[in-house]
Amino acid sequence: MNRLLACVIATSMLGLSIPGEAHHSFAAEYDRDRTITVTGTVDRLEWTNPHARLYVNGKDETGKTQLWDFELGPPNGLMRNGWSRNSLQNGHKVTVNGFRSKTSTTVANARTVTLADGRQVFAGSSFDTGSGQ
Repeated sequence: MNRLLACVIATSMLGLSIPGEAHHSFAAEYDRDRTITVTGTVDRLEWTNPHARLYVNGKDETGKTQLWDFELGPPNGLMRNGWSRNSLQNGHKVTVNGFRSKTSTTVANARTVTLADGRQVFAGSSFDTGSGQ
């Protein structure tokens, strides 16, 4: 029994000592007062947890083309809003509205994505869900 208890304690301590990737609140990562609009072409859509990522080749405020990294909602939430992993393909023209990162110049949290035909889709922003506010 003592051996089992020692094993459980050792395993628990090991779990505490391994750094994990924490899921931060919107306010910890993004600035709700610094909005951004980027128009460009889709480079790729990564359908991953805990958040999907949309990469867009678009111009910054100075006119320089940058690869923007937009955080979207979780894939499950996006699917409930009509998205699929094939909703956006490389080369599709989009306009993304969102909130700038506090730490990176080309990272943002997407609020809406407007497609070339004018349809606007909800991006599942954690700002809109109120998580972490």
